[in-house]
Amino acid sequence: MSSPIATWSAEGQERAQQLLALYPDKRSAVMPLLYVASLEHGHVTNEGMQQVAELIGVTATQVRSVATFYTMYKHEPVGRYLVSVCTSISCHLLGGDEVLDAACGAAGVEVGGTSEDDLVTVERVECIGACGGAPAVQVNYELIEGVTDIKAIDLIDWLRNTTPEVVLADELQQLFGGQKSFDWGVPEPDGAIAPVPAFGPYGSAEEGR
Repeated sequence: MSSPIATWSAEGQERAQQLLALYPDKRSAVMPLLYVASLEHGHVTNEGMQQVAELIGVTATQVRSVATFYTMYKHEPVGRYLVSVCTSISCHLLGGDEVLDAACGAAGVEVGGTSEDDLVTVERVECIGACGGAPAVQVNYELIEGVTDIKAIDLIDWLRNTTPEVVLADELQQLFGGQKSFDWGVPEPDGAIAPVPAFGPYGSAEEGR
């Protein structure tokens, strides 16, 4: 019998097996495997959920229950750069809604929409854990704190004009950020190469410039 992920790339299959090896109970690998499936299919598809289910020995419904609970699993295609603007209480009080409106305007989209060139998706998100650096924004889950509406426009223009291969939080913060929650400490050389959290075992991280 062929593997349920036989249609995945060789790299994706290898990553899936490496992730499975980390968990004594294969079912515990469902969340990281959904990210690998997202990279293979472009987003979480019905086929991807079925493949993950077969790989870990559960039903597709069980996998779907996880994939639909967490908003970081996208069930429709998104742009190359996923811009997530927090509008929870701290960010809201310090201008998060204005930042969201500015980002949408610069990208030419409504909230949750993707630009015509498929480059940028702008979404509203709940708290991303940076209340001390509000308003907070993420690009492919790389954090920027203290963003203003003007800087949000600059950010969208920069993404469109430079199309960075790797999105680095440190670089984003330097270019578009303001007040931070705390000193970030040691610089992080790895960044995101896709709208999936940057993590080597997923295949979604690379060293930036």
